[in-house]
Amino acid sequence: MRKEFKIGDIVLSQTSDKVFIIAEIGNNHNGSLDRAKKMVDQAVEIGVDCVKFQMRFLDEVYRQRSLEKNGDDLSAEYTIDLLKRFELSLDEHKELKNYCDEKGILYMCTPWDYRSLEVLESLGVKAYKVASADLTNLPLLKKIVETKKPMILSTGMSKEEEVEQVCNFLNKENADFCFLHCNSTYPAPFHSINLRFMNNLEKYSSVYGYSGHERGIGVSIGAVARGAKVVERHFTLDREMEGPDHAASLEFESFKEMVESIRQLEEALGKDGQREVSQGEMINRENLAKSLVASKDLKAGHVVTLEDISVKSPGQGLSPLKMEELISKKLGRDINFEDFFFQTDLDEGAIENRSYSFNRPWGIPVRYHDFDFFSQRTNATLYEFHLSYSDMELDISKFLKGTYDCDFVMHAPELFKGSRLMDLATPDKEYRDFSIKETQRTIDITRELKQYFPTTKKPLIVANIGGFTMDGNLPERVKEEYYHRFVESMKELDTEGVELIPQTMAPFPWHFGGQRYQNLFVHAEEIAEKCEKHNLRICLDISHSKLTCNYLKKSFEEFVEIVAPYTAHLHLGDAKGLDGEGLQVGDGDINFEKISEILNRLSPESSFIPEIWQGHKNQGEGCWLALERLEPYF
Repeated sequence: MRKEFKIGDIVLSQTSDKVFIIAEIGNNHNGSLDRAKKMVDQAVEIGVDCVKFQMRFLDEVYRQRSLEKNGDDLSAEYTIDLLKRFELSLDEHKELKNYCDEKGILYMCTPWDYRSLEVLESLGVKAYKVASADLTNLPLLKKIVETKKPMILSTGMSKEEEVEQVCNFLNKENADFCFLHCNSTYPAPFHSINLRFMNNLEKYSSVYGYSGHERGIGVSIGAVARGAKVVERHFTLDREMEGPDHAASLEFESFKEMVESIRQLEEALGKDGQREVSQGEMINRENLAKSLVASKDLKAGHVVTLEDISVKSPGQGLSPLKMEELISKKLGRDINFEDFFFQTDLDEGAIENRSYSFNRPWGIPVRYHDFDFFSQRTNATLYEFHLSYSDMELDISKFLKGTYDCDFVMHAPELFKGSRLMDLATPDKEYRDFSIKETQRTIDITRELKQYFPTTKKPLIVANIGGFTMDGNLPERVKEEYYHRFVESMKELDTEGVELIPQTMAPFPWHFGGQRYQNLFVHAEEIAEKCEKHNLRICLDISHSKLTCNYLKKSFEEFVEIVAPYTAHLHLGDAKGLDGEGLQVGDGDINFEKISEILNRLSPESSFIPEIWQGHKNQGEGCWLALERLEPYF
């Protein structure tokens, strides 16, 4: 049994994430070539892989007496009458095949007889679909095998022993084939579909699928969850049209929803069935899970006992699963009441900072409450204050004393009170006014902070400026309206003495531990165009932008080449996949040697911080490790 099934350039296997989706137009054009072309256009818009039609010579398919309406029952008479009226001519099929080629969608057609097969061979089709009615038609199957084209066979109306016989025949003929589970009633009642049988087809073809005639889309999506790699559904412009297949067909919106759902399910099924903690889960784990913390002040050299340990949220320290391992360990550091225990308390100890040397301004992320701790332990030339909405209410003078001979950058809050994310581009006027007001407060706080850093001439304010949506990306026209509102919001801000720099964003940002869709400052060409047009500079977050390039399947090096000239400040962290952001340098997909060459050439003066997920934990060990790994490049 072959492990793969190939249709044109598409290779299917049970381990691949690709589902081949067929829009079965059949005779639902009701004999109109213009209607057939319109359906092809809609299928292209929907995003299916293939449109399928039917071809038959009635005198080859039916008995002469049946065609003469002599001796057959009414149902056969009705079917033949419709076919005579609704069949396309051979010239129309040829034109339709060429039209599909022009539109970039695969044309497939079911041959119901030898002559149809000969015609389709002359058209150069790449694969054949065999109707359920011909599953047991071994002579026709043998003719198709001789074309050396792959075939997809529906199993409706057949018993399993018949499927097995056909399978044996096709294997003997060395055919490339795929079986589809099918219930050949139109529409099919749900209780008759028996979707579990689909998995029996795995015994007969390495790739299997589902051809559905039921109402709605739920069963077809369920078939994908059960392993279908081919899904075929009838497609119509109007379910009320004359003809037996329309009632069992999907109209444009339903078909589009089914395709979108299947594509989502392709992603959701994953690659290997292994359990991994996603980025969103990691955020929620940090906030909601439990950690081992000290129940009292503990000194270095103390041997930990059960009484020294409490289990508390948040989950930023050592897992409670490590409790037995922690007991009897000798501490290598002082730990205060309710400080987290960390993995380094079990092994070699935390990575310690040292003096670092870079050819550009550099620093680390801080909050007011830990600035004093970090400023005494590093030779950083700047500090990036990550402001939370609660920090905005604090008295800065309680945390900073005197002046500091270094620079600073401000990172504006993403989240404000009332669970409101900053959004300077939203169409909601009240929300936008709120965001403008809070952004202005951030600017005012930045000006206040400047007195402690007199060498900072014009502080940068890194901002995620908004433009996110809940359930999908914005159309281009609507996105331009969002950019326009952002620019108008900027005009309303008093930015005297500061520079607000939008941060480059990942396509799927994490808000409140859940995914959103980002629309602004994501695409390289768009970022460059907006910077040029509106005299802006950016904070290039290379982790965010690498995720964008992974998603779009574009070169990250080309992305950086485009945006580097507009870069005022850098966030440096690694990235992996579609949502693995803020990884430790060297733990993801970024080639830092190539990226640093571009940045050192096109943006040599832009400052940077290591932006590592929870890099400040355990006395900054994530930041120190990142700086060590970045030092050879910058």
